[in-house]
Amino acid sequence: MHPSVGTILRQVELQQLVLKIHSRCDLACDHCYVYEHADQSWQGRPTFISEETLGKVAQRFAAYAESHKLPSVSVILHGGEPLLVGPARMRSICAELTRVITPVTKLNLHIHTNAVQLNTRHLEVFKEFGVKVSISLDGDRVANDRHRRDRRRRSSYDRVVRAINLLRTPEYRHLYSGLLCTVDVANDPVAVHDALVALRPPRIDYLLPHSTWDNPPPRPADSPAAYAAWLLKIFDRWDRQGRTVSVRTFESVLSTLRGGPSLTEAMGLAPSDLAVVETDGTFEQADSLKTAYDGAPATGYDAFHHSFEEFAQHPGVRARQLGLAGVSDTCRSCPVIESCGGGLYAHRYSTGRGFDNPSAFCSDLRAFVDGVAERITEHALSPAVHSDEELRFAQGESVRRLLARVAALHAGDPDWDEVWRAFLDLDGMADVTPYVDEILAHPYLYTTLKNCLHDRVTTPAPLGSAITAVAVRAGADVKLAWDQTDPALHLPTLGTLTLPTPGRVEVTVNSGRLHVRTENGTEYSIEETPATWRPRRSVHLGDSAPLLLDDADPLRDCYPVPVAAPLSPGDLALFSERLRTAHELMDEREPAWRDDINALLTTTVTPLVAGSGVRLGAHGLGALGVAVDFEPEELVRELPRTGRLARLTALRETADLNVPGNQAGRLLDEASRGLGDATYHQGEPEARGAALARAGRALDRLAALPQRELTETGVVLADELRAEWAGQAGQTVQRS
Repeated sequence: MHPSVGTILRQVELQQLVLKIHSRCDLACDHCYVYEHADQSWQGRPTFISEETLGKVAQRFAAYAESHKLPSVSVILHGGEPLLVGPARMRSICAELTRVITPVTKLNLHIHTNAVQLNTRHLEVFKEFGVKVSISLDGDRVANDRHRRDRRRRSSYDRVVRAINLLRTPEYRHLYSGLLCTVDVANDPVAVHDALVALRPPRIDYLLPHSTWDNPPPRPADSPAAYAAWLLKIFDRWDRQGRTVSVRTFESVLSTLRGGPSLTEAMGLAPSDLAVVETDGTFEQADSLKTAYDGAPATGYDAFHHSFEEFAQHPGVRARQLGLAGVSDTCRSCPVIESCGGGLYAHRYSTGRGFDNPSAFCSDLRAFVDGVAERITEHALSPAVHSDEELRFAQGESVRRLLARVAALHAGDPDWDEVWRAFLDLDGMADVTPYVDEILAHPYLYTTLKNCLHDRVTTPAPLGSAITAVAVRAGADVKLAWDQTDPALHLPTLGTLTLPTPGRVEVTVNSGRLHVRTENGTEYSIEETPATWRPRRSVHLGDSAPLLLDDADPLRDCYPVPVAAPLSPGDLALFSERLRTAHELMDEREPAWRDDINALLTTTVTPLVAGSGVRLGAHGLGALGVAVDFEPEELVRELPRTGRLARLTALRETADLNVPGNQAGRLLDEASRGLGDATYHQGEPEARGAALARAGRALDRLAALPQRELTETGVVLADELRAEWAGQAGQTVQRS
């Protein structure tokens, strides 16, 4: 256990259960952590999970999900080799999990398999219960057979490829989740990648072989970063091919380098939300810990005597939820820690220091992150740093590219394809394109697209709603259908139609007239203003364009604090009046405030819960979260600081200011925050002086860095910050 375990501030909810349904395997892979590493507890486990154990585990997990009001959970059927339970028992397992858990929450079923025995009988079961299938394959025949042979030392390659081709047939293709490949630097990386891509997986996961400081990874003696070099060769191939397949390791690093979330447990600081239950019902920590020492994953808990709530409080579980506080001192001082995350927890182990070490792959992880960062950096000057208009244009282009990536990711799904075709049709009409641009600029759409890209949104409903709004506003024609998972059918910038229940909807727009039909036959025509239609709300501010007051969009909940419930007419009137007062005060005190390059030119205001102040969310330009009980004076004081932060965030989303992962980015942030704080504390000399001092130190350290760490855009921004600091510091001297 890491010594900092007591510093956890909040409990991370468990949302994934790895359920061992068979403890033996029909292959004898020599790199398997279950059978070939330190922990040999498999020898004392039942061969397969009993009905009694399965029922108890399902009840425990359902109770946990209900207690925590989890919107969905995932159960990953695992082994050993889970297919060894046979199709009949597999169906019973899926049926029991579905029966017990689905009344409480949405259940996502997955299976990780070597696929040697996969056949249509299994796939019929998986189709019935929607089980997504991930298959282990280490590349081409030569690479795969280096480790993945059966007990007679026969190749598994042909049997696995046969199974994958069966899974790829139209009847089962929707169940194909991806391929898992364990890295061996003795293999040709490009040959491995090309062989996997040829099998058309939705996703590839490249997994480092399980190793510790006691049992370090095999590598050539003269190559301390051999795994990084291997992965970077694949990254280059993947990039040249147009990134046509999702590669989780690469996308996670690309995400974290840009300030986004980690997408894999193996890298990044995201807390673990996973539990493991063995065939006898015992609770264990992450399976990878079996590589550390005998008994490493054990908790002493089991489903017959303990709850998932108790398991979640286990010190070993909590230690993997500490984020930055849970890594070693060496890792905390490393500039790529946000992307690397200290590596997989199990890979940090050594006798004597436990898990309080960097990863056994430390040099590889640093070289890999640095290599990706350099490859993705655009050093040329971006016009977005010079004007709001250019920045908004760049943001719009970014949204279009993101939309195209999401469409490509979901290509083949009829609903997604229909939405994408409708977008292309509308965007191709000269008189409709301005309305397309306006909806694409709606701030919460950007967050939705990012969630679609990372599988946090799996239905095209938000995009279908946005395209419907385009057609209504442009007076165009469109017909779409999708699975509406929320009874609130929200059309951005127009309003919200509340349906009786979630379900399939058919939306038709004829010459701008909207008609909605639900799967039970209920029909709505918005022109007839049904009682369930709530039109958009706006706040008019003098000569300025009205602000959209967005208190109903389900996508608006992307702030670091909770959003407020839709406002009553009285609360709306009070909130609007406060916004008008703040706007008048700004114009009175700083008539030219809109001309400042850091001005926050808001199009949308979202009410937040009382006491939460003024906030920016995880969205593009244009939206501001404001507490329902805000005071106009505080908003006036906060806007310059918030505007600066919004601009810097938008610049980072559309241009490269520095090579990601280096100190330059953090120092730009520190300098900008210091100047923003100095403006906020305008009438408080001591606080203002301290803020300017922080900004000055950051700028001095930035100037001392190698020039290559900043791009041309970053140099312009640094010069701008330096000039502003000099001006503010000069004013302070004059006042004193």
